[in-house]
Amino acid sequence: MSKKFFFFDIDGTLAVGTPGDQYIPESTKYTLKKLEENGHFIAIATGRSYAMAYQYMQELGFENMVSDGGNGITIHNQLIEIKPLDYNKCIALIDECKEKGYIWAFSPDNETRRLAPDDRFFDFTHDVYMDTVVQKGLDPRDYEQIFKVYVACYAPEEEALETLKELPWCRFHKEYLFVEPGDKSVGIKAMVDYFHGDYKDVVVFGDEKNDLSMFCDEWTSIAMGNAISELKEKATYVTTDVEDDGIYNACKHFGWVD
Repeated sequence: MSKKFFFFDIDGTLAVGTPGDQYIPESTKYTLKKLEENGHFIAIATGRSYAMAYQYMQELGFENMVSDGGNGITIHNQLIEIKPLDYNKCIALIDECKEKGYIWAFSPDNETRRLAPDDRFFDFTHDVYMDTVVQKGLDPRDYEQIFKVYVACYAPEEEALETLKELPWCRFHKEYLFVEPGDKSVGIKAMVDYFHGDYKDVVVFGDEKNDLSMFCDEWTSIAMGNAISELKEKATYVTTDVEDDGIYNACKHFGWVD
């Protein structure tokens, strides 16, 4: 069997539950170990920032990761690069949020916190995904880079933000949306190229809307049983739910593990 390059989303794929209350099924841990023993390459592919995903690398023994929605590359535990979002487009979005009264926050670096100009973001979202640090008089122009922007509103209120249409974004919570890089396939291809691999040997696992970009015809795409229907329609194969040994069952189906 040729060497495969496996890439796994975290939430809803590797992990069951929501951030702060998650667990990794034992069958998944077993499968990851067996894949490596069988000579395959494994990596995380997540929309999370490197800082937010690092603990999963440690817990599961991963050395390689595509993070930041395809813009971050970690190889052999070394962070190679993280590309920020388009700065001018982010500034334009925040300016429009100010003008129209939308609540906003942003991440200017690779840390486990977001910056907000006041308490409104936390008061509206009550979000504990990451720390929200309030800085009075916060001006995004005081920072050289922007990696994520957060807009607190209920769907479909975001449709009134014209500048949002120029940026990649997704919604995981009803109270707010993430503006973040949205093409995991870019990071996957960069990593496979680094190891001089062949795209046909890539296998990706995912469950949500932000995984659509990595479900390409060039390789094998596996949707979890708990995945959205749109992802299942694009998948090469649909396995069982994450908590029902989904990763193990798919790998056994294809003969990658016993």
